[in-house]
Amino acid sequence: MKWQQALEDYKNYLRIERGLSQNTIKNYSLDLEKLIKWIDAASIQKTPITISEETVQQFIYTIAKEMQPQSQSRIISGLRGFFNYLVFEEYRETNPMELIESPKIARKLPDTLSTEEIDTLIQAIDLGHPQGERNRAIIETLYACGLRVSELTSLQLSDLFFEEGFIKVSGKGDKERFVPIGGNTIKFINIYKNEVRNHISIQPKAKDTLFLNRRGNPLTRAMIFTIVKQLAEKAGISKKISPHTFRHSFATHLLENGADLRSIQQMLGHESITTTEIYTHVDASHLAEVIHKFHPRK
Repeated sequence: MKWQQALEDYKNYLRIERGLSQNTIKNYSLDLEKLIKWIDAASIQKTPITISEETVQQFIYTIAKEMQPQSQSRIISGLRGFFNYLVFEEYRETNPMELIESPKIARKLPDTLSTEEIDTLIQAIDLGHPQGERNRAIIETLYACGLRVSELTSLQLSDLFFEEGFIKVSGKGDKERFVPIGGNTIKFINIYKNEVRNHISIQPKAKDTLFLNRRGNPLTRAMIFTIVKQLAEKAGISKKISPHTFRHSFATHLLENGADLRSIQQMLGHESITTTEIYTHVDASHLAEVIHKFHPRK
């Protein structure tokens, strides 16, 4: 088996068997391509089936000199997945990455906004501006539903089930989930949809897309980042925030108010609850207050 053939087979496996998105598959491919390029440059006569743990360790040692620990960790994880695939398909008996440890990475806790800061941001929106109602609906939806920015920009009119109190969200790997949506957010989306969006000349490809720019095209990720950045400056909020900050705030505020991790995991669309558990660290100060207030041995 040659490297390029193994790479193409692996990409097909990720797409068909794992159902991963094109963007995720591209990232996995880039990690494997780095190994292939290094093998070619070093004239190493090893195939995906015959490459040894020692050779892979040499590659990891080489890239470690020029990469941050987080990038090293991602490549190690990506290669481990590739060789697991070869073992699964019975091309190999063992995974040469099995004993290679990822570098320790300090876990950075996500920034969050208080409910007062979110209110301040929303109040800073100029509703007299042509895009004002749209921007309010965007911020309300990001925070009320805990969406990723890509999930927001791909939200369709046909995804809105307001009578049932849910929206359908297409997450990572095109996995769909239903997320509850509150009455206030429904109200603001309807104002935008019925009083603003109806008067836009919408491009054919965007007929079902909820949030549009003034030319009738879907909003880009970059445009959502710009909207949030400009609002933060206008509201006088000095924290470094992004659209993802509203997602972190959504999860943190739910936890503070008694929601269980499993429910939060389902609403965020996390595949593993381990990802959701980071919010227990964000919420540490709140939990300390709860102990002080309610524990009999305080």
